[in-house]
Amino acid sequence: MNETILTWIVFLVAFSGMVILHELGHFIAARLVKVEVEEFGVGLPTPGAITLFTWQGTRFTLNWLPLGGFVRPKGENDPNIEGGLAASAPWKRLVVLFAGPLMNLLTALILFSIIIGMMGGIIVAPLDTSHQNEIMVTQVTPNGPADKAGLLVGDVILTGDGTTFADTEEASNFIKANPDTPITFEILRDGQTMQFTITPLMNERMGRPLIGVSMCTGCEFQSIPGIAGNLEYSLRMTGQQIYLLATLPIRLIRGTIPAEQGRLIGMKGIFDIMQQSVSSDVEAARTNANASSSAPFNPFNQPVDTLFLLASLSISLGIFNLFPFPALDGGRIVFVLPELLFRRRVPHEFENLVHGLGMTLLLIVMIYVNVKDFIDPVTNNFP
Repeated sequence: MNETILTWIVFLVAFSGMVILHELGHFIAARLVKVEVEEFGVGLPTPGAITLFTWQGTRFTLNWLPLGGFVRPKGENDPNIEGGLAASAPWKRLVVLFAGPLMNLLTALILFSIIIGMMGGIIVAPLDTSHQNEIMVTQVTPNGPADKAGLLVGDVILTGDGTTFADTEEASNFIKANPDTPITFEILRDGQTMQFTITPLMNERMGRPLIGVSMCTGCEFQSIPGIAGNLEYSLRMTGQQIYLLATLPIRLIRGTIPAEQGRLIGMKGIFDIMQQSVSSDVEAARTNANASSSAPFNPFNQPVDTLFLLASLSISLGIFNLFPFPALDGGRIVFVLPELLFRRRVPHEFENLVHGLGMTLLLIVMIYVNVKDFIDPVTNNFP
């Protein structure tokens, strides 16, 4: 199958799936706390939606714009409607509001578990010091200079033109200092020393030459057998991604990461990144298919890049919705807290007005971000 078509299929299924799972979290929680749900829709709300079936008072519909989904609880914004969401106890509303983001985080946990299962382990920073100065290649950009030269994930960079590197920063600076100049890298792979000549190509947008790899100092592959070990590291990976995303604004303000890494991206930006991950996974699957049956299992050559991207996107969706901004789940949670803590409710007319203004602002930001993706396309940040 053509990679572009495959990317479109994965993109549409993944994007819709993450949103539908988010809404499913709201739906399940609403049913558990006895809040009536009028409609569970697949796709964006459109006139003439097709009713697939009705279950316990909830219409399940198929809408004409098949992107994402939605849940329409009874009395969502009107506390005067008995049996509705807005009329329910504040703790019930909190349960329903938190359930959507929680479902996204649970989805990411499951995806990380699948990734660890497929690889048989994970790349980690070891507890011992035997690998502390080794620079491991943890990702290779498809069709980039390193990929075309034959570099693989799991390779350890020993030297560049005879120069040793103490960490990834030194390696990255060496690459920056040699634009459009062939560099002979000495690589350790499966206990054997190999040499690859790679020419860093100047990326005008990033303002520096790149070879298209992600590196990690002192990392190694750690085998993780058993369900308990898998669950432990799946939780660790999920927690780490949550921490990195939650602390992103602080790190941007402090300047510890480039501003480009904190850029918001829209549908096209996500598609462009997904196209790279799908291409990488297709190549990995092709390599595995062509390998002889006696070839040893290579954990670094498993098609897991797209799964990792989906897990990261699912976490982003969950955390973003918890941001205390009007119209988002987090913004609605903020309005529940005064009632929960002080037993005084914010007038629902005012709350609905704030959420309406918030939704308008969000739509404007989304339009800006998506237009920028076309004018200033997203590029990878690998050295």
